Amino acid sequence: MSTIEQTQTLPAGSWKVDPVHSELGFNVDYMAGTFRGSFAKVDAEVADGRLTGTADVSSVQVKDPNLEAHLQTPDFFDAERNPKLNFVSKDVRRAGDEVTIDGEITIKGQTRPIEIAGTITDPITDPWGNERFGLKLAGALDRTAFGVNWNNPLPTGEPALADEVELVAELQFVKAA
Repeated sequence: MSTIEQTQTLPAGSWKVDPVHSELGFNVDYMAGTFRGSFAKVDAEVADGRLTGTADVSSVQVKDPNLEAHLQTPDFFDAERNPKLNFVSKDVRRAGDEVTIDGEITIKGQTRPIEIAGTITDPITDPWGNERFGLKLAGALDRTAFGVNWNNPLPTGEPALADEVELVAELQFVKAA
């Protein structure tokens, strides 16, 4: 007789992201390597088994301030008309420390489904008496589905910037009082 693995979801209760110990970033193939960026202002919470989050587009960080400014324009995030990226989970599946989350992400005013997956820790008590847990997640999306179409062709005619973007998040949550 085989046993069925017990599946759990996100920890019960209300949890708020610890912004000091959390990161949200992206990776995209560009020319002969990978272009990486992150968002300095991220907010997220877990409540009633649901993960929601936002990132302020104005807080995008890359290694060149000129590129940060370009990412704010309509070529990319269009920060003036779309100041935030949004995520809302629809379904969470957990087996042990593995987690898969189906949800919807909104970028540049367009909402599309996305699957993100990774690992989750069980809640622990930190040195200051707070309960916390962590998520390490990654997922891929096609940036052109959100109207992010900028590219600069190489001399061969091939695009310099790939359409597929990997989102990566490492989030710590603290239980709300």
